[in-house]
Amino acid sequence: MKILITGGMGFVGSNLIDLLLQEKHKIIVLTKSYSKKKNISHIQAKIKVEKVDVTNHRKLSNIIELHKPDVIIHLAGITSHSKSFEKPFDDIDQNTKSTLFILEKLKQMNRKCRFVLGSSFIVVGKPDKLPVDEKTPCWPTTLYGTNRLASEHYCKIYHEVYGLDTVIFRITNSFGPREQVLSTKNAVNFLIHEAFKGNKLTIFKNGKFFRDLIYISDVVFGIKTIMNKGKSGDLYWISSGRKIWFYELGKLLEKLTDAKVKFVKTPNYTKKVDVGNFVVNNSKLRSLGWKPKVNLVQGIKETLEYFKSQKIS
Repeated sequence: MKILITGGMGFVGSNLIDLLLQEKHKIIVLTKSYSKKKNISHIQAKIKVEKVDVTNHRKLSNIIELHKPDVIIHLAGITSHSKSFEKPFDDIDQNTKSTLFILEKLKQMNRKCRFVLGSSFIVVGKPDKLPVDEKTPCWPTTLYGTNRLASEHYCKIYHEVYGLDTVIFRITNSFGPREQVLSTKNAVNFLIHEAFKGNKLTIFKNGKFFRDLIYISDVVFGIKTIMNKGKSGDLYWISSGRKIWFYELGKLLEKLTDAKVKFVKTPNYTKKVDVGNFVVNNSKLRSLGWKPKVNLVQGIKETLEYFKSQKIS
């Protein structure tokens, strides 16, 4: 198949490409910059890269018409909830308008193409009960989460009204090689990187909160499964289905590195937007034949090894 991936040089996209290339798919990567080109340097000869910002609708339209993909996997966008407050209209342009434009383009082309939207656990907000599943009500606490949720609704509407082949996945807290190590991008990878450097690991609320952490290889296998087997118009969670308490994560990182945990007061901003305890029932995706294979310890060890091999400081 011919698969077009927006944001394909990023954390999820680059790892997904590695997996899809094993099945000889033709991959077209859309990227707004080459800042993450290192992520695909080992496979660049096997893929086509197009420099396109998804907010440039004219250029995006031309690329879709040129390549006529069988599948579009939409991963591009701003992924920082704090930046969505700093530049709210940019977040709408990157995360919401881009989705709507691609859907509208596919409707106009009247061509069979599966549209796979990547979304986030942040759309749920603070869940009333656990575990979360595909039917859990969503009340996002951030502009980013609101815009991601709007994109999900666009996919459902274009499926129901126009018959487009759309499918959505949401990822819980993912971690692993190639993710950025900024606290505003991925808190888990940030902690692992701080531990790798031997720095103090600052954790809120004495670590007495849990999340559903999933390693990147399990994420991309989940995406591939949804792309191939997901029911059109449906939503699927990609998660480990396991509670990981952050004080336990801290102890594990202390054991595996020279770092020490320091529990600190929760900032006011975090208190306002934090989703709290979070774990997902992933049985719907499991019903398609997928299951997570990498446990927390193994995933952290592989991430630390990646930092070491890349000489990331």
